[in-house]
Amino acid sequence: MKKYVLCFLTLLCTYCGFAQDKQAILKVLETQRQAWNRGDLEAYMQGYWKSDSLLFVGKSGPKYGWQTTLDNYKKGYPDKAAMGQLTFRILKVNLLDKTNAFVLGGWQLQREKDAPGGYFTLWLRKINGEWKVVADHSS
Repeated sequence: MKKYVLCFLTLLCTYCGFAQDKQAILKVLETQRQAWNRGDLEAYMQGYWKSDSLLFVGKSGPKYGWQTTLDNYKKGYPDKAAMGQLTFRILKVNLLDKTNAFVLGGWQLQREKDAPGGYFTLWLRKINGEWKVVADHSS
């Protein structure tokens, strides 16, 4: 009986930890969304791993580096009007282990003259206790 109780408690603790991590990941994305909608790209970028190894894959192919990603965002979205209002539709958050997660979702911009959108897949890693996007494939 002790073994069953111990096993149950272990599973419960694991589930609670995963639930907390999932909420922390969703908070990263929501914080990014709010920063985008304020027109604050630097704050938006805080959700990304500040490393030359950050991978961003967009329509022009793979690019590496936090600064490169920020520069590309600034080039593609030079002002608040170009940025529009961002919404996310999170389709899946999979915790792969204690330090890695996969997110699948959709994005939509509402701008004065158009409403582009697409999908994204993110690899997040828990680095120094914080979830950060280490790879982003957006279309």
